[in-house]
Parts: sequence; C-alpha cells; structure tokens
Amino acid sequence: MSILELKNVTKTINNGPKEQKTLLDAVNLTIRPGDFITVLGGNGAGKSTLFNSISGTLDVTQGQILLGGTDITALSEEKRAASIARVFQDPKMGTAPRMTVAENLFLAQKRGEKRGLRLRRIKQQKPFYFELCQAIGNGLENHLDTPTGNLSGGQRQALSLLMATLKKPELLLLDEHTAALDPKTAKQLMEITNQKISEENLTCLMITHRMEDALKYGNRLILLQKGQIIKDLDQKEKEKLTLTDLLHFFEEIIF
Repeated sequence: MSILELKNVTKTINNGPKEQKTLLDAVNLTIRPGDFITVLGGNGAGKSTLFNSISGTLDVTQGQILLGGTDITALSEEKRAASIARVFQDPKMGTAPRMTVAENLFLAQKRGEKRGLRLRRIKQQKPFYFELCQAIGNGLENHLDTPTGNLSGGQRQALSLLMATLKKPELLLLDEHTAALDPKTAKQLMEITNQKISEENLTCLMITHRMEDALKYGNRLILLQKGQIIKDLDQKEKEKLTLTDLLHFFEEIIF
C-alpha cells in the first residue's frame, strides 16, 4: 500500500501571451509507508512545484494525486493539512510570531480538529510541552512563554518541526528546512529531524541542496530536472554513491 501516489502529474503556466511553461512534466511517484526520500535538483527543476502540488498550494493541470488511496487532486490545502504537514525554508513561515511557544504548540495539537469556543487550558499542557521541547536539546523548553518571534532561527525551525510532527502526519514535507541556518545549527536540526523520523516511523519527502545530507539521510534519493524525475535511487543504490559521484552526476544533469 502507498501513502502517496502521483499519476502523470503535470503543471503548466502561461509565461506570456503565446508561451506556455511546463513546471512538472507527467510526474509519476509512489511513496510507501516509512519512506524518507531526499529530493535534489537545480533551480527551476520543479522541487517547490512538486511540494506545492502535493500540499494543495498549487492546482495541477493534469494528473491525479492519491493519499492513502483516496483522490485528493481537487482537495483544498486546508483539508489536506489534516494529513500533510510541512516545514518551510524560512523559519518565519511555520509559526505565529506574536504567540508564545506554548500557544503555537497548542495550535499544532488541534490540527485537523473542529474548533469551537472553549477554554484553552494551555497551563495544564505545559509539562508535556516542556518535555517535548527538552528532547530537542537547544533550550527551547525554557521559552514556553516567549513569543516565537523572539526565538533564534534554529529554535524557531525546531519548533516548526515539533509542530509539524506533534500529531503524526501521514506525510511530512521538509522544504529545505535547514537552508537558512548556519552550518552548526543546520547539522543539529538535521540530526533531530532524522531521529524524529526514525523513532516515529514518519513518511517524509525532504528537499535539500546539501548533497552530504542527501546521501546520509533517507532510504531513497530523487533527482529532478526540468519538471521530471530522472533518477529514483533506492537504499542500495544510494549506499554505492560517494559525494564525488553525486557531484559529477549532478553537474551532468544540470549542464
């Protein structure tokens, strides 16, 4: 059984009065439960379009998107968010800056639920939030009452990851979620990410420009070029690759 299946998914846009541009070109992809797939590709390869199509941010021109066997092609982004979680490249996009860490986590706890007028009872949840944040190891647990906008970029991204995985999603999309961080912080967050995906057996697609991460993490590696998946390498094929192999291969497909 597949978690997500893309069938001939195509996205075209009008790039002028008489010019049509293809962003995704008949993409076929099957994601199985527990897959951790890293996605590589140059600028304009279709990485963001792929994620936007899966999450519902962007309507596809042709094709089908199936989640757990159910056709979600016409489903809104809001309805897909109950099953699909996403962490963005920009630390500011995944959290509400004026709300505290605890308040952001409370919102994440209610993802996909109908909300009415009721007492929040955040205070009763704080011991759970403290333990949750403490496991991250970057001091986030000491900022439960701090507005999220006052956190460091690394802490904010760690919070975004916690929020995205607090209620186990059917699919987790990591959209270059370490790209805006310094190398040390990016490495720490990537280790936290891998641990959480492994421990909770999450199914994940991760866009990255860090080739070392693409080789080190995940059980599959996808390479995109001009809106097409030109390579889909499994665990054994990945294990045979070196960074030099990937660099040469990447240069060949881009140039």
